[in-house]
Amino acid sequence: MLDERKSAILSAVVQEYIATALPVGSTHIADAPGVHVSSATVRNEMAVLEQEGYLVQPHTSAGRIPTDKGYRFFVDQLAGHGQLDTTTRDQVGDFFRNAHGRLEEMLHQTSDLLVKLTNHAAVVVGPRAEAVRVRSVQVVGLSSTVATVVVVLGNGSVESQTIDIAADVTDAELAAASAHLASQLVGRSLAGVVALAPSGDAAVDALCAQSLVAARAASGAEHLYIGGTAAMAAAFDAVDVVRDVLRTLEQQFVVVTLVGELVERGMSIAIGGEHGVQPLSACSVVVAPIIIDGEARGSVGVLGPTRMNYPQALATVEVVSDQLARRMETS
Repeated sequence: MLDERKSAILSAVVQEYIATALPVGSTHIADAPGVHVSSATVRNEMAVLEQEGYLVQPHTSAGRIPTDKGYRFFVDQLAGHGQLDTTTRDQVGDFFRNAHGRLEEMLHQTSDLLVKLTNHAAVVVGPRAEAVRVRSVQVVGLSSTVATVVVVLGNGSVESQTIDIAADVTDAELAAASAHLASQLVGRSLAGVVALAPSGDAAVDALCAQSLVAARAASGAEHLYIGGTAAMAAAFDAVDVVRDVLRTLEQQFVVVTLVGELVERGMSIAIGGEHGVQPLSACSVVVAPIIIDGEARGSVGVLGPTRMNYPQALATVEVVSDQLARRMETS
C-alpha cells in the first residue's frame, strides 16, 4: 500500500498523462492537489514509484508514465466512482426514449452513441435470440426447393434462416407448418422448447422439425456491434500497435469471448494485459452487463488506450447499459 504522498503523486501523474499523452515530469506534479512539495521531493518519490512498478520512464531524461500496475492502483484506490454530468445523462435518456425499430438497429446505434460519448471504440453484444420469447414464426417458400424460416422475437429482433425442402412440398403444407410452429413457439423461447408436439401430419412434422433446427441455428449467435475503430487508430502512434488492434477487432469471436469472460469474472475494468488478449495489450476494456430480469443478456463496453479516463468511461458504460436494458424490457 502506498503512503499518502506517493498516492497523491501517482494520481497526479495518471491524470496528467491521461490529459496530455506526454511523459510527466516532476515540475508538473509539485503543485498538484494533495502534493505541494518541492520538485526534488517529487523526483525522489517518482523514482520509488518506478522501482515499485507503478511508473516507468520511457526515455532517459524523460518524465514518467503509468504502468498497468499504476493504472490499477489508481482505479481501485484513488479515482472513486465517476459521475456523468446532467447534459450527458439527458443525452443518453433522450436517445433511448426516441429509439425505434428493430433491435439490431438499436444496438448498432448504441455503439455509435458510446463512441460519441467516450471517443473510444465501442462494443455492444446483444442477447442470444434463443433466450428471447417468440412473437411470431413463419415458413415461407422461396422456390420449389428452398424456403426461409422467419422468427420475430419479443425484443424486436428478426431471425431468418433458409432451408432446403423437397420439390413436392405444397404451399398448404408450408402454411400448416407455419401454423403448427406458431402454436408451439409463440410466447416461449427457442431454448425452452425441447421438442414439438406432433401435428398429425408426418410431412408437416418433418418440416417443422427442420425449421426449428434452422431457427435455433440462426438465433444461437450473439449480436455484436463494434464502432469507433477510427478513434482507436488515432489513439496510438505506433503503426504496428494500430495494426494489431484493428486486426483483432475484426475477429468477432475474439471480441465476444473477451467481453463475455470479463463479465463472467465480474470485472468492469481490465487494464492492459489483464484481459489476456496479447494483441490488445496496449488497450483497456471497460464493460457492463445488460441485466434483464436479473440475468445478463448481453453487454456494452468501450475499448481504448490504457491512458483512458477510467471513472468517466465506467460511468458512461454503466448508464448506457442500464438504459439499454430498460428499453429492451419494454420492447
